[in-house]
Amino acid sequence: MEIAVVGRHTDVTDRFRDHVEDKLAKVSQLAPNARRVDVEVTHEKNPRLADQSERVELTVRDKGPVIRAEAAADDRFAALDLAIDKLSERLRRSRDRRKDHRRRGPGVSPPVDVRPYDEVLAAQPEPEPEPASLSTPGDAVEYQLGDSPVVIRQKLHRGEPMTADEAVEHMELVGHDFFLFIDKESARPAAVYRRRGWTYGVIELDATCSGAAPVTSLT
Repeated sequence: MEIAVVGRHTDVTDRFRDHVEDKLAKVSQLAPNARRVDVEVTHEKNPRLADQSERVELTVRDKGPVIRAEAAADDRFAALDLAIDKLSERLRRSRDRRKDHRRRGPGVSPPVDVRPYDEVLAAQPEPEPEPASLSTPGDAVEYQLGDSPVVIRQKLHRGEPMTADEAVEHMELVGHDFFLFIDKESARPAAVYRRRGWTYGVIELDATCSGAAPVTSLT
């Protein structure tokens, strides 16, 4: 299993790289098909965030969905320990889910609540458009929002056709509250998001509205 360690706004020492390899040894036990683990270390320079100045993000890539976990602390070794605990829990959850899916068979979906797009986003302010140059999946840019201290990180992901059930599974495994995807049946861009308890919502965009670019299914 390949382990790739990179630093954003910081240098990564050989001592930390060796520590990462030792700590991630158990990943191969929980995910024997894992081909690669990406470890991203970020240093936050803002003194007001000193207790979370070191952030570690772990991404496991194998034949199934991507599984991700991240954590922050005042020390990167402590942040790594926290992130590995989260990652291990999600790897176990993924393993148990596959076992349960094989036992029950296909066709069993989590509860999904579909609400109108306007109802979900009515109270949210419109973001200010900012120029960005993103052309390849994985590309990311950061920019400051006007004169405010707000920094926005924009990243391009490849949209994969899948069902809402599959999108919920991907969302749970990366630990996010939402997940963007291309609906396999309608070929429309969509998002699942976490609601209360074990219920989820689905938002689809009408790509045929005036001014919208045509959307095709990605294969």
